[in-house]
Parts: sequence; structure tokens; C-alpha cells
Amino acid sequence: PYLPADYAADAAGHEGVKTVYVETEWDPRDPLGETAWVERLRRETGLPTVMVAQAWLDRDDAAVVLERQAAFAFVRGVRHKPRRGAMRDARWRAGYARLARHGLRFDLQAPWTELGDAAALCRDFPDTTLVLNHTGLPADRSVEGLAGWKRALGELAACPNAAIKISGLGVPGARWSAQLNREVVLSAIDVFDTARAMFASNFPVDGLCASFDEIYSGFREIAGSFPAMEQRALFHD
Repeated sequence: PYLPADYAADAAGHEGVKTVYVETEWDPRDPLGETAWVERLRRETGLPTVMVAQAWLDRDDAAVVLERQAAFAFVRGVRHKPRRGAMRDARWRAGYARLARHGLRFDLQAPWTELGDAAALCRDFPDTTLVLNHTGLPADRSVEGLAGWKRALGELAACPNAAIKISGLGVPGARWSAQLNREVVLSAIDVFDTARAMFASNFPVDGLCASFDEIYSGFREIAGSFPAMEQRALFHD
């Protein structure tokens, strides 16, 4: 269990104005159960502020689940981690097509090699905002790997209804640092601009590679030369 008190302890020293709970697939058989638990947590503690809920877009019950998730006032969108090629699948896309009618955004967790399909999804469904999670998972930090990742980001960023969360920057065997992640962070911001990019902690998961303070102090160091308005966009707005 990772509860608001745990988050407050990890984030001590940083001013958390609002929080976003992103689904954890606690039980894929019962996506609404997780949302109901978050609703109770909000009543008891006042947090989280909003939620990205779970929904499996290619299931028989996708229409019902999306309608019921959207009925929770604090749910802003849904996440489904599609298998490779799923964003081209007619059944999956039929579920995705239902998001706009409920005013839901879509959080995408997929490797950057899948972003061509994500861009096509954005073009085909312009009324749905797609938010790329974890910076497109740029685990391969070789020159060729980063070049491919940046090209893929560029194709997605060409869609005005796409945005990016800068998080999940762990490199196997290495501790998180501004030096290690500077190029990736600045490249993501360069491609999407500060208006469509935000910093995210991904806590507690990113606690595997750094403390909350190390990550957010690193973001502050990397973005320290940006104009105040752009920093505010990344950290808050």
C-alpha cells in the first residue's frame, strides 16, 4: 500500500498543490473497484485530487466501464497499456472511439517504437487528448536509440491533441541524476514545447532509482534557465 501519508513523506520539501492518481491495475477483472477505493480515499484524506482510471478498451464491457468511470467526477481519463499492434486493432479502436463522448483523455504507456501507431490514433480521433506516459520509455540511451526515440516523439508531437509526461526515466543499473537525464528531458520539451509537457514523479515506482527530492531537484536544475512562465507550465499549470 502507498497512501497519501507516504506520498507526503516522500515529497517533503516540495509544495504539492494537487495530485494525480494513475491506475495500478490492482485487479484487471475489476477496474471500477479501484476507482471506488480511490473515492473512499478521497473522502477520508482529501487526496488524490483527480484520477486516471483503468479501462480495457478491447473488452466486451468497455462501453459500460467507460461510462461508469466517467460518472466519477474526479476521473479525468483512462489508461490501458496496449499490446504491440493493438492501436491498429478495430476492436481496440472502437473502445478508444468512445472516450470523446465521455470527455475522457487517454494515457498511453507504450515504448517509443509504437508511437507511429499512437500518432495515427491522434489523427483519426482528433477530439481525444492522448497523453504519453514516461517520456515514451527511452531506455536505450545509445546515439541511435535516442535518435529513433526523438523522431518518434516528433511524429506524435505533430498532432495537436498529444501531450507528454516527463517521468519514468530510470536507466537499469544507474541512479537518477540530472546529468544522466538532461538530454532526454530537454529533447522531450523541445519536441512538445512547455505547453504540452509536464513533469511527473511516478512515485512510488520511480523510487527504485531515486528519491522524490532527487528527481524533482533534478527537474528544477535542468529547467532552471527556462523563463518563469515555462517553468510554471512544466511543474504546475
